[in-house]
Amino acid sequence: MAVSSAAMAPLRKPPRRPEPARQRPFLKWAGNKYRILEHILPMLPEGKRLIEPFAGSAALFLNSDYDHYLLSDRNADLISLYNLLKQDGPAFIDYCAQYFVTRNNQEKRYYRLREQFNACDDPHQRAALFIYLNRHGYNGLCRYNAGGGFNVPFGRYKRPYFPEKEMLAFHYKAQRATFRVSDFEQAMQQARRGDVIYCDPPYVPLSTSANFTTYSAGGFSLDDQQHLADLAQSCARKDIPVLISNHNTAYTRKIYRQADKNKRFKVQRYISCNGKKRNSASEILALFK
Repeated sequence: MAVSSAAMAPLRKPPRRPEPARQRPFLKWAGNKYRILEHILPMLPEGKRLIEPFAGSAALFLNSDYDHYLLSDRNADLISLYNLLKQDGPAFIDYCAQYFVTRNNQEKRYYRLREQFNACDDPHQRAALFIYLNRHGYNGLCRYNAGGGFNVPFGRYKRPYFPEKEMLAFHYKAQRATFRVSDFEQAMQQARRGDVIYCDPPYVPLSTSANFTTYSAGGFSLDDQQHLADLAQSCARKDIPVLISNHNTAYTRKIYRQADKNKRFKVQRYISCNGKKRNSASEILALFK
């Protein structure tokens, strides 16, 4: 009996499904988690809603897949921006674009617009200027003085990028999210069974000369770090898993010693203001569940 050539052909494995493209945040942000998603995502437990008490650039929000999200932050400018982008989408993006013109990429103009931002009480204009300052300011820092004034110096970039596509992607994803101004304790108190919490607090400094924890008015003390770890344990006892990221130091290893799982890894990063000086820093992920 003749056998067709098709029947004799070896079975082929189906082509591997490509990994979905990762979505970059539209804001530049100190401690942005986009670079270490490969470490965070596998450790995130399943659940219906992801709660992030330290919203930051929302890199994890953009690259995870939960039914709902609750993102909070103490930085009212950040949360106001996220809510406006969620609500107004393309119209707000077009409004922001007006600030990304050549004449605004000059030192005198930058400081004039920074003064305008600090005096502004119109939410749309303030949010648009927040993006302008984020993309034109030094290293994308978000820093305020004791009086609450934004004080990041001019960044001197040749051609600042306007993140139109990234903002539009955020708008669509934000329809599944709630954004609130609150501290981490208030946010974690909202958690219920079925929620998952990811905490990205200002990192414990690697040295006494490397304390970059004040990104909003106030700061984040070692007592706050301990309180966060205690709250994580409390949530875990209620079957609400909590994942925390931080620098891997003797202090963080101590306060996370009750975690069910720890992962330590190296991250390549810039150390100091000299962009040519790169070094690796050790980070830790602690899962309480």
